[in-house]
Amino acid sequence: MGIKQSIIKPFAKMVSRDIKRWSSRPLEAQDRQFEALMRGARNTIFGKDHGFKEIKNHADFAKRVPLRDYEGLKDYVEMIKAGQRDVLWKGVPKYFAKTSGTTSGVKYIPLTKESIPNHFGTARNALFHIVAQTGNGDFFDGNLIFLSGSPELTKTNGILTGRLSGIVNHQVPGWLKRSQVPSWETNCIEEWEEKLDRIVEETYQKDMRLISGIPPWVQMYYERLLEKTGKDTVKEVFPNYSMFVYGGVNFEPYRSKLEELIGDSIPTVETYPASEGFIAFQDLPKNEGLLLNVDSGIFFEFIPADEIFNENPTRLSLRDIELGVNYAIIINNNAGLWGYNIGDTIEFVSKDPYRIRVTGRIKHFISAFGEHVIGKEVDEAMNKVSREEGVRIVEFTVAPQVSPENGEVPYHEWFVAFDNAPDNMSSFAKKLDDEMVRQNIYYQDLIDGNILQPLKITPVRKDAFREYMRTQGKLGGQNKVPRLSNDRKIATILERFKL
Repeated sequence: MGIKQSIIKPFAKMVSRDIKRWSSRPLEAQDRQFEALMRGARNTIFGKDHGFKEIKNHADFAKRVPLRDYEGLKDYVEMIKAGQRDVLWKGVPKYFAKTSGTTSGVKYIPLTKESIPNHFGTARNALFHIVAQTGNGDFFDGNLIFLSGSPELTKTNGILTGRLSGIVNHQVPGWLKRSQVPSWETNCIEEWEEKLDRIVEETYQKDMRLISGIPPWVQMYYERLLEKTGKDTVKEVFPNYSMFVYGGVNFEPYRSKLEELIGDSIPTVETYPASEGFIAFQDLPKNEGLLLNVDSGIFFEFIPADEIFNENPTRLSLRDIELGVNYAIIINNNAGLWGYNIGDTIEFVSKDPYRIRVTGRIKHFISAFGEHVIGKEVDEAMNKVSREEGVRIVEFTVAPQVSPENGEVPYHEWFVAFDNAPDNMSSFAKKLDDEMVRQNIYYQDLIDGNILQPLKITPVRKDAFREYMRTQGKLGGQNKVPRLSNDRKIATILERFKL
């Protein structure tokens, strides 16, 4: 056992005991968070505007605080940017996490002294908990890589501003930084492919043991690494590689290809971080669902997904949720986000403890004819059929074709980059369509009623999705390809890469 692992293990056990404590009393933890949030923000401008001093419980809160997206909170953020104190949370934020928006342009998500532990502390605790559960902490005694955005920060009226992954880089303690790669200079490179080549140069001769990043971009790293070294597998380059940490996308579509590149199946830890808060993490190896982070500065609300666009949707606290229901997740936190819709949908797979899985994005669905197909359904259908057919997928997305040529009935068009294509594409498409019918009863009704015809697959080049992301200026980092669209904006670009 290495020196770092021997030092970390006692702390890991303490962290693990704490996680087991609050996860066994989750409603108490959420009540505690709610009370602390009301106290912390009662004298802020937002707190006074919404009568926080009179709020006694969640029902009072839901009456006084409307649901918002960034656009609804923007006026308060502009006050902070103009130099006002005590706006959304006491004092001023320590950082702004800068993210790209759609209708709002650039979004400035506040991070406060009180909310920072939710981001970095949860990431650390998730790893420590797995060490305590499995006894495996070997990865701390080698090098670790975090594929992230640039850690360079600017200032917005004195408030440090940058990408969340770059901000979190500043929170890495000294004892861990000495093992972390790539270098600061390389991490600051904005152009992804140049950055990737530099990362390969800095890492291929090191004792890499933990790699963290979004699966499609980690796959690019593996491919460049093998190209550089001439080796057949990542395990030949890094024989002690023993932990992969990922989040942001469903891992299953990438699993078989990544394991082929690695040359082995290695332990993984799934996390669910967002700029607005670190929401959940995998607490047991190979366990279904992610443990909801109920004791870390966030009070959660849940809206039945089919009500999210209603004028007065049902707002549920954790004690009101049911298993297997698709919910929009709402955040209230000690960074000053209130009734904040982050745009994700989840479902609960367990109440003891509360574990969730991400089912998609509110805006990423197809309902051109009322079918309301969601990300979970297309992912599960593709994973099942690909596994049965021995097919590996690089990436895929689905868009409606509402006006086919020759007066055909409309259909869903699946743009798929295959690593190895099926022997019989028609048969593969038929099985995929059958699985979608099983997943979504509305889809089946539309097929039966001849309103939709069965899905069609459009194979595209292996590099099609990387080229698409390049055209959008979103190659690399934390950017993800939308799985579903309700229009053909992505489809129109991908048509250039048809095989």
